[in-house]
Amino acid sequence: MQKEMLNFDYYNPTHIIFGKNRLEELNEVIPQDKKVLILYGGGSVKRFGTLDKVKEVLKSREVGEFGGIEANPTYETLIKAIKLVKEENYDFLLAVGGGSVIDGTKFVAAGALFDGEPMDIFGSGIGEKRPITKALPFGTVLTLPATGSEMNSGGVITFVEKKAKLGFGSAYTYPVFSLLDPELTYTLPKRQLANGIMDAYVHVMEQYMTYPVGALLQDRYAESLLQTLIEIGPTVIEEDNHDYNTRATFMWSATNALNGTLSRGVPQDWASHSLGHEITALYGIDHARTLAIVLPSLLNVRRSEKHDKLVQYAERVWGITSGSDEEKIDVAILKTREFFESLGAGTRFSDYGLGDEVVDLLVDQLERHGLTNISERGDQTLEVSRQIYTNAL
Repeated sequence: MQKEMLNFDYYNPTHIIFGKNRLEELNEVIPQDKKVLILYGGGSVKRFGTLDKVKEVLKSREVGEFGGIEANPTYETLIKAIKLVKEENYDFLLAVGGGSVIDGTKFVAAGALFDGEPMDIFGSGIGEKRPITKALPFGTVLTLPATGSEMNSGGVITFVEKKAKLGFGSAYTYPVFSLLDPELTYTLPKRQLANGIMDAYVHVMEQYMTYPVGALLQDRYAESLLQTLIEIGPTVIEEDNHDYNTRATFMWSATNALNGTLSRGVPQDWASHSLGHEITALYGIDHARTLAIVLPSLLNVRRSEKHDKLVQYAERVWGITSGSDEEKIDVAILKTREFFESLGAGTRFSDYGLGDEVVDLLVDQLERHGLTNISERGDQTLEVSRQIYTNAL
């Protein structure tokens, strides 16, 4: 039976400022009457001078700082930022960093104006899950392409005490603007560059690797992004390779992987992220590397449910045109695994010194957070998730 593209709405108000030497424009896109709080992470923006450059551009304004946002931004740290915003009456936020800093800034923007405890922005046994109805305006200066958070309204926050990693989002948590200068990626270490490539790749797969609905344009767009990431991945992570076009392509690909364009009119999965978040919450493994663990095994376990798209992926993305459908799927999954490994990521728990002791603990976490029927069809039960974790050992 011919399936039809799903109904959809599409809204994205973020102004993208892309290219070299554009930091000076911050002074134009932040309203002059705003008191600005700059939020950043662990110190690399200080070490490499990006923070000083931003402060120099904004030197005529009243500006404050909040640093120390973690690679997996924690509720415990961000609550301190919310307190600072309220006490000092900041009315514009500026995230300088990668997706973690931007996610954290989104939460601060919403939490500072939230009616009640910010914990209640989240559900899944953490809070009461009440909607965000307003947020402070904020912009971003992107230094690490990966999450697409610079052009979407979602974020993920880690709860240290509760050992949880949960998402949130609303129409009020889009950045007003995002400044994307590919040259700001030149100081990034190889591990972070590789993580960015893998994160963007799996973002595309979560929106593409489901079942056909006749969305020809979205499929071709997704496939072009996947092929582009495969093509540039090895060059992006080369030591001291500062080819501008490669980095520009990387940055714009990561943004387009999750700015809402691919997902319109098609089913989405996000099970790889759900399973990966629990690995990070319990074992502290980089988010992108948890996706490298989960995705190949998920594709293997879910090959029947994803059969049509897996064959399409094999043929169009990897150019596998010979053999039976099952043989094509086998090779496509193998090539996916090999791609992640070529970027320096382990794709099995054993690569991180973990064994079968993790399976029960991770499945318990999924149950605790209400992730008992996930995937594009809602048919990935806890037992199926157990099979995926086991397949990844």
